[in-house]
Amino acid sequence: MKTVEIIGYKRANLGKKEAKRLRAEAMVPSVLYGGDEQIHFYAPMILFRPIVFTADAHFININIEGDEYQAILQDVSFHPVSEIILHADFLQLHKGKKIKMNIPVHLEGTAPGVTKGGTLIHKRRNLLVKALPKDMPEHITLNISALDFGKSIKVETVSVENCEILDTPQASIAVVEIPRALRGKSTDDEEDVEELEEGAEAPAEGGDAPAEGAES
Repeated sequence: MKTVEIIGYKRANLGKKEAKRLRAEAMVPSVLYGGDEQIHFYAPMILFRPIVFTADAHFININIEGDEYQAILQDVSFHPVSEIILHADFLQLHKGKKIKMNIPVHLEGTAPGVTKGGTLIHKRRNLLVKALPKDMPEHITLNISALDFGKSIKVETVSVENCEILDTPQASIAVVEIPRALRGKSTDDEEDVEELEEGAEAPAEGGDAPAEGAES
C-alpha cells in the first residue's frame, strides 16, 4: 500500500475558538491516537487531498515537528454545505498488530445484464477489512462479467489473502437490476403465451361438439 506524508504542528490550544481559527486558515484540526498518549495537531488542508479524495486506501506518515508516526486515517468530518474538512482522526500503527480499514471496491469487466439494458448498482463501495498492515490491500477488485439480470456479488464470495472481511456475508456488493420497461414487457409476453396455450388446448379437451340431432 502506498504511503502519503502529512506535515503537522502541535496544537497549543484545544478550544472551539482555536479550531475555528485554524479552519479559517485552511488548516485541519486533527488527533493521533493509539500510542502512549493522544497527540493533538493541525495540518494544511491541501495535504489531505491524496488520502480523502481518492479511490484507494493509503498509509500515512505523519511528521509532527520532526517526530514521525505511521498511521491510517480513521475518521474525517466534513462541513455539510461547503464540504470543508472540519476534523480528522488518525490511528497509529504498530508492527504485528492487526488493524481495521475501509478498503475501496473497484469493479472491472462488462456485465451481460447491463449490455441487455439492465442497470448496475454498486451497493457497497468499501469493505471493512481486518489484517496486519503489511497485508492490507489498497483496493479490492471484483469482476462483474458474470452478472446477468438479477444477479449479484455478495460479500461471502469475496476472498482476500491474509485478510478478514467484516461486512455481513449476505450483503450485496454489486447487482444488475432489470429496468421497469423490460420487466413489464416480460410480463406481457408471458400473458400472451398463456392465452395462446389456453386457446390451443380448448378443442383438444372435448373435441368438436356433435350437431344437435346427429347420431353419436
